[in-house]
Amino acid sequence: MSTTVALVLLLAIAAYAVFAGADFGAGFWDLTAGGAERGAAPRDVVEHSIGPVWEANHVWLIFVLVVTWAGFPEAYQSIWLTMFVPLTIAALGIVLRGASFAFRKAVVTTRVRRVFGGGFALSSVLVPFCFGAVAGGIASGRVPAGGRAGDPVDSWLNLTSVSVGILAVALAAYVAAVYLVRDARHAGDTAMTAYFRKRAVVAAVVAGVVAAVGLVDLRAEAPDVFEGLTTRALPLVVVSAACGVGALVLLVRDVPRGARLLAALAVVTLVVAWGVAQWPYLLPGQLTVADAAAPAGTLTALVVAVVAGVLLVGPAFVLLYVLAQRGLLPEEGVETADADAVESPRR
Repeated sequence: MSTTVALVLLLAIAAYAVFAGADFGAGFWDLTAGGAERGAAPRDVVEHSIGPVWEANHVWLIFVLVVTWAGFPEAYQSIWLTMFVPLTIAALGIVLRGASFAFRKAVVTTRVRRVFGGGFALSSVLVPFCFGAVAGGIASGRVPAGGRAGDPVDSWLNLTSVSVGILAVALAAYVAAVYLVRDARHAGDTAMTAYFRKRAVVAAVVAGVVAAVGLVDLRAEAPDVFEGLTTRALPLVVVSAACGVGALVLLVRDVPRGARLLAALAVVTLVVAWGVAQWPYLLPGQLTVADAAAPAGTLTALVVAVVAGVLLVGPAFVLLYVLAQRGLLPEEGVETADADAVESPRR
């Protein structure tokens, strides 16, 4: 039963990486779009793309936290005690990001929109970096077992954590750019289609370089995980790379729908490869999945709850994404054109 729960947890992390990753990546392109005039067009594509679904993506994060807490309490305690700083920063960043995105669409003055836009864009980079840093710290064995706290600084500010954090940002930017190509094309905007296609290629190259550098460091810092990636998880790594390259080929050939699927698969298989590489350890070299698992009764109840949740919430998620892709959900906030025309009242 502990293996089943671990598999559910790994798939939930992969789902969060795909859906929220694309969400965070869109914020990265918002940050790098340029000034108010030059960046207006790409920001408009970003807002129309993530506007209907951005609130729902973090359901996966809540699911991951609950499953880890209920299914593997000792690991949950150790991770939170050790990684309290980056996880708190990520939590605050998620709140800031959501509030800034909502208020940016609601306020009517350009100056205030820029303030909220900056909060949205900066937190979109900070949050995936922190989550990647946590993953890097876990993979490199910096989280001790036994519900004890590790070093609060070195556990996530080290070469492995920083490289994985940068990789998380690059992958999010890559997935988002691939998704935004299709959205811009669907809207008939050829200029923005070419704009995001070029950025998808750049993000993919950066992600590949960062991944290669990270593997070199992983070999020194986490030899067991490195060995897993280059042996039993190697087929998944190859599939991930092939999907990423395939997505870029389809983008060049102007087939964005297939590119989106391949980009998502590239991220999913990479996350699963990480899990396979460190199996059977939840905390590499220190705590196995079986040793960290809650009592059998708790695991059984958790699996039943997960199945019930999927049956109840799954159809709603599918409906939400279908309606969003078909443009059948209402827009939020006010139009940018109106915002530029409104000035702050004077007393």
